[in-house]
Amino acid sequence: MPLTKLPRLTVLGAGPGDPELLTLKGARVLAEADVILYDALANHALLQHARPEALTVPVGKRRGMRSHSQDEINALIVEYAHRYGHVVRLKGGDPFVFGRGREEMLYAEAHGLATDYVPGISSAVAAAGSVGIPVTHRGLSEGFRVITATTATGELSGSVAEAARSQATTVLLMGLGELDAIVDVFSRHGQADTPAAIVQNGTLPHAQLVTGPVAELPALAAAAGIGAPAIIIIGEVTRLATSASLVATLPPAAFAVTTPASYAKVA
Repeated sequence: MPLTKLPRLTVLGAGPGDPELLTLKGARVLAEADVILYDALANHALLQHARPEALTVPVGKRRGMRSHSQDEINALIVEYAHRYGHVVRLKGGDPFVFGRGREEMLYAEAHGLATDYVPGISSAVAAAGSVGIPVTHRGLSEGFRVITATTATGELSGSVAEAARSQATTVLLMGLGELDAIVDVFSRHGQADTPAAIVQNGTLPHAQLVTGPVAELPALAAAAGIGAPAIIIIGEVTRLATSASLVATLPPAAFAVTTPASYAKVA
């Protein structure tokens, strides 16, 4: 029997990690999907919203792990949409924040698919906020910028140097593998002593946080065993970091915080 459903794609943001941070619209879209292509950074618990008969396909997209190439994912979107109908592309955080969401939509549209976009909560703000770090705060930061550490060719982004010349809060996504280079750039621009933090698995029970001057971040991260996925935050707002918001819901050992003794917090 020929397919009567409209071939279409919805690019959906899964949020920063905590499955309860998925939007109501996101949950509805997952429940309507015929096919879900999901990234490694999207919490797999979200698949509970899918219909039992829906096809769920992992496509990876995580540094250092086996995954489909972007070209392969684009081809799968079109193939599955024409074969089954509604394809939902489930991506960590917000698909339009270094998530190639619009790129996939444009490809789908060029191949005759209707498309839609459902925002997700970006880890750039939520992961920092989950450990008490606001990206802006009166008297400490009047703005923030979100950048990726590497370009499409794998080189360190020129935006890192631009951020190092600014007093605004800097949030770096996908930057842990370039941490030494980032620290070097910020240090050369006079920010070796600027307060900074790294948050791994923000919003999740096994989150980890390290805080300290920019120059000490590599040693702090190594000592704490910090790994991806993680965000790097540089700016005075990191002095406000606290795990207090998690104490009521997590066991004492679930949230690790590493801070050098010389690193004083503001009141």
